[in-house]
Amino acid sequence: MMRRMNRHLLMLALCQGLFLTNNVTFIAINGIVGLSLAPVGWMATLPITAYVLGSAMAAMPVAWMQAHWGRRRSFQAGLVVAMLACAMAAWAVASRSFWLLLAATVTAGFYAANAALYRFAGPELAAPSYKERAISLVLAGGIVGGVFGPKLASLTRGALEVPFAGAYLALIGVAALALVVVSCIDFPAHVAPVKGADLGRPALELARQPVFLVAVAAAALGYGVMNLLMAATPIAMQQCGLPFESTALVLEWHVLGMYVPSFFTGNLIKRFGALPVMAAGVLLNLVCVAVALSGVELTQFLVALFTLGVGWNFLYIGGTTLLTETYRPEEKTRAQGAMDTCVFATMMLSSFSSGALITTSGWTLLNLGSLVPLAAVAWALLWLARQRARAATAAG
Repeated sequence: MMRRMNRHLLMLALCQGLFLTNNVTFIAINGIVGLSLAPVGWMATLPITAYVLGSAMAAMPVAWMQAHWGRRRSFQAGLVVAMLACAMAAWAVASRSFWLLLAATVTAGFYAANAALYRFAGPELAAPSYKERAISLVLAGGIVGGVFGPKLASLTRGALEVPFAGAYLALIGVAALALVVVSCIDFPAHVAPVKGADLGRPALELARQPVFLVAVAAAALGYGVMNLLMAATPIAMQQCGLPFESTALVLEWHVLGMYVPSFFTGNLIKRFGALPVMAAGVLLNLVCVAVALSGVELTQFLVALFTLGVGWNFLYIGGTTLLTETYRPEEKTRAQGAMDTCVFATMMLSSFSSGALITTSGWTLLNLGSLVPLAAVAWALLWLARQRARAATAAG
């Protein structure tokens, strides 16, 4: 039985990898396509912002679908929408319609909101003692996206007469493959909510828990900083005269930094606890900013974005693991939906800020601005550590 569960866990990790192939390709090309189609320069990253806006808008409806339809049907719906969104994006590029491109990326956000829950579905396919490792293993599937996403963008950007239209069409095939894989995963039997049954605590009551607050803040702000810098990187590198192939290489190493550590992050959390691992994530983000401020050569971009990816990994997996301590089984979709709504809302703000700052203020101010949310995460982790120390002292 355990071997069978591991097989399905690996299939879910592959779905994560195919999602990241879609996601990384979007990040690699949406800012550049947006820059070529946008009425004014500061709107260049609006297609990325629209992608995150769609994700934020879909997070709670997707949580409802997961509760009422089950994991498989909801994930399948997300992939069908992904194929539609990619077709719309290809049409938008071919017709040079900036606003249609925004509509396509908003639509694609529904897929992102679904795929964000792969990490929570992972522990349901494994033994309870394997929870941290299951979350890490699913996210480790993102390595597939880190390797193939940038390469797909490079190989297909000139496949058709209209630049990047071929990349969007190729993503339809990626989503179709993911649809086949997710349809073969044997998720636990779904039990839809019964009218009048105890549905657990409301979201506001869940949010009053200190652990819940810190888990959501760390995941959301960590993702926000990562998105702020990552979304601006293709434009910053283009402004510095670096070729698109260099941008693809930097994004490849960034995504590898995001997901390769997943093979051991779960073990680190199991051994040292979530808070120390998350604190290490904050320190790695600070290293990223320091390297980014040291210069604008390919090496600085590559090292900074790789370090940023590892820091994100520690914060995101740590925050996800912390959140699983705050809810009962009947509350899971509500709690998970609330976390992802906050994550996507923060990403939406950071995506918009990224485009405005990189085109008006430059790479240096963008990095300096990221120190504010990082300081907030550090304070939140310290506050929770003190809360737990006082509780342990009182109990002893």
